[in-house]
Amino acid sequence: MSTDFVFRLIGMVAFTVVGVAWGTQLGEVANVDPRPSVFSVEQYAVTFGLVGALVGLILTPYFTTRPVRAIRSFLLKVSAQTLFSGLIGLIAGLMIAVLLAFPLSRLPSPFGEIFPFIGVLLFGYLGVAVFITRQNDVAMFLGNFNKAGPLAASVDQSAGWAESRTILLDTSVVIDGRIADIARTGFLPGSLLIPRFVLNELQYIADSPDSLRRQRGRRGMEVLSQLQKEPIIPVRITDIDVEGVRDVDDKLVILARQLRCPILTNDYNLNRVAELQGVNVLNVNELANAVKSVLLPGEALSVRVIQEGKELNQGVGYMDDGTMVVIENGREFINQEILVSVTKVLQTAAGRMIFARPDSEH
Repeated sequence: MSTDFVFRLIGMVAFTVVGVAWGTQLGEVANVDPRPSVFSVEQYAVTFGLVGALVGLILTPYFTTRPVRAIRSFLLKVSAQTLFSGLIGLIAGLMIAVLLAFPLSRLPSPFGEIFPFIGVLLFGYLGVAVFITRQNDVAMFLGNFNKAGPLAASVDQSAGWAESRTILLDTSVVIDGRIADIARTGFLPGSLLIPRFVLNELQYIADSPDSLRRQRGRRGMEVLSQLQKEPIIPVRITDIDVEGVRDVDDKLVILARQLRCPILTNDYNLNRVAELQGVNVLNVNELANAVKSVLLPGEALSVRVIQEGKELNQGVGYMDDGTMVVIENGREFINQEILVSVTKVLQTAAGRMIFARPDSEH
């Protein structure tokens, strides 16, 4: 039995009682001078009671459960930091309004009666707006009280800065696994936030009947376990959800816009959609390409040729960071490690590609 149905029954009974009482009073008034065409008191009571039952059955959820659900949905979309900052701002605004209430009440009538009330509304709103706008500064300021003086504050300054920034994690980057190594290096400036719907999707993948998807999901679970054990960067699980949206990527983009934080992912489609909607994206693949070795034409490197290339007499090898090296006239050196000279470096959407030729030809 749903909550709506229970409240409909309660509302039906309550409005029936009110309708019967109201109908009885109107019937008594109408029958002061009884006529044949006038309903009796009982008919008035029954008619208004049935109308009240119908009104209670239909309209009760709209002023009981529906507003409560709307408020709950709004609160779930707002982070705890925003709610706390708004509460502090409301208290500060009301305190200012109370201090000004006495001098404002001394103004001539009717200003002395109206201005104190306007001051409460105005300063309450300004307090909430200002403190929510500067919520990160408020969090850092309050966080300093947990530290043991100025020396500890200077030592833990980087940690406080990291905690003041939130980074949303996508399912793809958790499954990828490289996020654990990146977090271990300390290069991620912020706390990692994992929404509950991302965990649900990860669990769904881990329970998939497809063995490959199941292995990827379980690896993602292991990566999350490693992240929670790392002391360098905080990891938080949140129950904040986005109502009215089913797709996980859409939820992430909306949530990132609400929290004003970036999304950490390696999903190309999510990257494009987020950028089009003005959401910052931290792409692991772009980071991997950015930290690859920079080689200039003419430099020499040692590479092992492992397969043939697409063109005639080409050989293909790979550097330690995964960069493909296409070797001109390298087919004869397959399964050998040779010294090559770089001739050209190309940056493509798939990553960096190096063209070279055996150094012995120079």
